[in-house]
Amino acid sequence: MQHILVVDDDHSARSLISDFLMQQAFRVTAISSGDELRNMLSTNMVDAFVIDLNLKGEDALKIVQQLATLSTAPIIITSADRVEETDKVLGFELGASDYIVKPFGLREFLARLKAAMRVRPAPEAGRERRTYMFGDWTLAMRQRALTRPEFGETKLTAAEFNLLVAFLNAPKQVLSREKLLAASRVHSEEVFDRSIDALVLRLRRKLETEPSNPRLIRTARGTGYIMDCSVTVDERPRLK
Repeated sequence: MQHILVVDDDHSARSLISDFLMQQAFRVTAISSGDELRNMLSTNMVDAFVIDLNLKGEDALKIVQQLATLSTAPIIITSADRVEETDKVLGFELGASDYIVKPFGLREFLARLKAAMRVRPAPEAGRERRTYMFGDWTLAMRQRALTRPEFGETKLTAAEFNLLVAFLNAPKQVLSREKLLAASRVHSEEVFDRSIDALVLRLRRKLETEPSNPRLIRTARGTGYIMDCSVTVDERPRLK
């Protein structure tokens, strides 16, 4: 599931955009400041950024410029008052993929977002070099290796690996079975319908000291599951 980061200090606009994108099957994180953006980048993969220029007390164009040097994910600028040609040209020169003037139609916004993501593929060039640390575990993306001190490597099936990455990309967040199913499917043969519960159980048996009393992957009854631990990511891009 593609992850869109929406940065806008206008609560109404932020909610409108994020709610619409979630209805379109995106995972969305909506925040209001550069500080929150820095925190998100330290632990999350982001497939596209939507950044409003009118962030109170912050130079949003500087944020755009820094992001463009750190990530290949497309950056969509939105603005209600900086709408002159010179403003747009500057935004593009600093690394934006598109510049959308408010107010805008949501269907047009979605089409332009998808177009930007096609032109500049969302996965970062260095994503496979990332290493996740959680609990006593380390997951190296390039080697697809899950290791733990004194225990060596624990083998994962493709579906287990995809499921674990989905959890690690959204720590402390409840993920529905539907979202986990979409993230874990390998072609179509290994994961289907409610078998996500069986897959979570298999992953728990490999991760948890006591699978019957899990401390890492907890059940959110009636909703789904949650990775209930802190996750750090090595070599993630960081804003200064």
